[in-house]
Amino acid sequence: MAYSAPANIRSAGSTKIASAGAQQAYAILHFGFVVLPLVAGIDKFFNLMTDWTKYLAPAVALNVPIGPYTLMQMVGVVEIIAGLIVAYKPRIGAYILAVWFLGIIANLAVNSTPYWDVVARDFGLILGALALGALSTSANTKDG
Repeated sequence: MAYSAPANIRSAGSTKIASAGAQQAYAILHFGFVVLPLVAGIDKFFNLMTDWTKYLAPAVALNVPIGPYTLMQMVGVVEIIAGLIVAYKPRIGAYILAVWFLGIIANLAVNSTPYWDVVARDFGLILGALALGALSTSANTKDG
């Protein structure tokens, strides 16, 4: 998977500097939003970074017919799929991730111990995902 910007931000002439910046921003966001969900998704099976179940709101845990660990493994599968979609179709995957992060924020906001620091971080991730989506949008690109 090559990290080159879509055709709409690969231009020449007087916008060369802006285009280079857009290409760099696209490459950074594309790479990050592929790696982040893959790593977090895979870790849902190993809990090496954290015990992911502690972030699950009790109201959510009580309303699903499976245990918290199994639920978080399912979340991990969704995150892995989202990372792969971003890898191959960033124009679509970026917006999927933005909605996914919004769901995480909703879960954290209703948690008995709200993790406002993580909410703030995930809001920043929404903004980054939306930026990737915007940079990926072009009628002339085959990215999405």
